[in-house]
Amino acid sequence: MNFTKSYLKLYAVTDRTWLKGQTLAFQIEEALKGGVTIVQLREKGLSTKAFVQEALAIKAITTRYNVPLIINDNVEVALLSDADGVHLGLDDMSVSKARTLLGPDKIIGASARTIERALEAESEGATYLGVGAIFGTTTKQDAKTITLDLLHSICLATAIPVVAIGGINEANLLQLKGLGISGVAVISSLFAKTDIYVAAQALSKLSQEVIQI
Repeated sequence: MNFTKSYLKLYAVTDRTWLKGQTLAFQIEEALKGGVTIVQLREKGLSTKAFVQEALAIKAITTRYNVPLIINDNVEVALLSDADGVHLGLDDMSVSKARTLLGPDKIIGASARTIERALEAESEGATYLGVGAIFGTTTKQDAKTITLDLLHSICLATAIPVVAIGGINEANLLQLKGLGISGVAVISSLFAKTDIYVAAQALSKLSQEVIQI
């Protein structure tokens, strides 16, 4: 896939907490229909085999919508499923090692909470940065918030695109306007909603207003 930062505009991160009797595949497709531009498959409790099987099933869906599939944390699963890339947290494999394993063409996202970390990830070959938590989050209990000023400073300091993450929803998304971000990552404000398609449409419309083209 020929990656451009436009893929980052509305970044969906999956969470099984809100399946509500639906399948993850159904929820992801509803999100894609509503305007999601990239999907990160986040599975903390699955075996490698089960994770790969799920990734293959989800990739069949994202491919139909010409949307990248990113695997959270697990480079092995990304390789075995031929996903479009991987996102690495602060305690995961180094970006440089992941780049060596995945090759030059795969997407590698890296979490960053400081300018120093952002520059390090960029120098090691990251494709984009995930910066947060911006407004706090219920998804990761240990996530610490960063200021909007720091988010803006990271955007200015690095040449690669930045995705804001952490507690972003319809009520606060417009606060990110003018900061230089290329995308917003959403979890509960999408998948916890009764109608995921409608939620994705609303978030997509708002994200259009804040994204730095």
